[in-house]
Amino acid sequence: MAVRPPKVVVLVVATALASLFTPVRAADPEAPPPAAAPTPATPAAPKEVPSSAVENSLVKVFSTIRYPDPYKPWTKQAPAEVTGSGVVIDGKRILTNAHVVNYAGQIQVQANQAGDKVSATVEAIALGIDLAVLKLDDDSFFTTHPPIQREKVLPEIKDAVMVYGYPTGGTTLSITKGIVSRIEFSAYHGSFAGLRIQIDAAINPGNSGGPAVVGDKMIGLAFSRLGDAENIGYIIPCEEIDLFLDGLAQGTYQGKPALFDETQTLENPALRSYLKLDKSVAGVIVHQPANTDPDYPLKEWDVITHIGDVPVDDQGMIKINHDLRVRYNYMIQKLAKDDKVPLTVVRAGQEVKVALPVHSKRTMVIPELEGTYPSYFVYGPLVFSEATTEFISGFLRGTKSANIVFLMSFTGNPLMTRAGDKPAFEGERLVIVSSPFFPHKLAQGYGNAMGQVVNTINGIPIKNLGHLVEVLRDAKDEFVTIDFKTRGGETLIFRRTEIIAATEDIMTDNGIRAQGSPDVLAIWGAKAGK
Repeated sequence: MAVRPPKVVVLVVATALASLFTPVRAADPEAPPPAAAPTPATPAAPKEVPSSAVENSLVKVFSTIRYPDPYKPWTKQAPAEVTGSGVVIDGKRILTNAHVVNYAGQIQVQANQAGDKVSATVEAIALGIDLAVLKLDDDSFFTTHPPIQREKVLPEIKDAVMVYGYPTGGTTLSITKGIVSRIEFSAYHGSFAGLRIQIDAAINPGNSGGPAVVGDKMIGLAFSRLGDAENIGYIIPCEEIDLFLDGLAQGTYQGKPALFDETQTLENPALRSYLKLDKSVAGVIVHQPANTDPDYPLKEWDVITHIGDVPVDDQGMIKINHDLRVRYNYMIQKLAKDDKVPLTVVRAGQEVKVALPVHSKRTMVIPELEGTYPSYFVYGPLVFSEATTEFISGFLRGTKSANIVFLMSFTGNPLMTRAGDKPAFEGERLVIVSSPFFPHKLAQGYGNAMGQVVNTINGIPIKNLGHLVEVLRDAKDEFVTIDFKTRGGETLIFRRTEIIAATEDIMTDNGIRAQGSPDVLAIWGAKAGK
């Protein structure tokens, strides 16, 4: 029998994994149809009937959203109208998905069978786990719309489930039926992972934020579906929702603790022999520790055998009930105390107990915007910003993405070569030219520098956008020299007095109201050395 090679499991590639799953936000006339009825060979699911109590707790969410434009960071994209679903929870609040209200300038909710809408604002948002809490301007809404009851335990596989919401195809309430088909600990967004329930009830754009119900109790919140696949939908279970709400009750939600060490399965016989492991040892191998400091508790080739008192098998799975196995990382959010989680490892044949530090976020040199708008600075015909995953994703869209990736990789552009890296030092970010040159004679003869990463200005290595603004502010030389971190590129040289003098006219010609975002303008306006 062929032996499967070991697999490397890296939670921080969750962004790529999560891209397989489509958030179900707005109406989509091309959405897949509802699930077909089970064949006679399939046991019939228990009969479920709609609950008037659930319907009374349901709302439709209307959001007017202006997403950032990474390629024109001085402005925003045109307004987009997005609809989703939500549900009343305790504390006179509405629970919905983060992607329904992220970047929303205006939010309204409408109760089932109601003719009016109530204005709302975002009280809290957690993009990683795709949850948001809304507060209404008029609390009297809740006197006739009580909170939904939330189930305290996970559902069983094959439990009958009903999904309530306002998906594509109409404007009134829709209810679809199905069963719970899978429960797993998997990627959500960015470095976030959590429990996820798969159901076969139809989930389509507009269902986002609607409750999935067994009986009269909510077992989770609809949030995505698998690409264009029919009737493979996902809900966020109440266990994850309660972690989010409990965090809010203690103050600002900081996210869930997670482990960012890379691990590898222990299934391959040759691998076990190489490590001289006894047959009784089961677990996962530490392939690459998150930290290489000498006092860091995990070392390369350590075998994690237990998390807390829970044994880990050779596939990195743990058993949490009689028919449910999930990734061992699930236990971190249950066991973490004072930002540490207990592990048992086998190191050089000896069992060792360690307390591993865990964090809610992995710092990246190319981060996500996470609900913010990009900072920027206009300098003559150039616009500088910091590299984000949103900026890079635009380069990878379209039919020529393979060519673009090859070209950027071949020239050594750090947007490709450093994707996924941690900062090399505190505060490190990649400063990019975010847009093509504005039309002006100062740029005559230079090639398009859009997407280039700044290396030095007047020979000074650039640490981040704020540092770039400081260097330009304090420059005294006749010329400004800009070098980029690519092979075969150009060096841009401008007369300093000319480029400063041209900036205001360039901004006026292109309808730009401010030379930079407020954070960098504060640096630009400060005195040198302050």
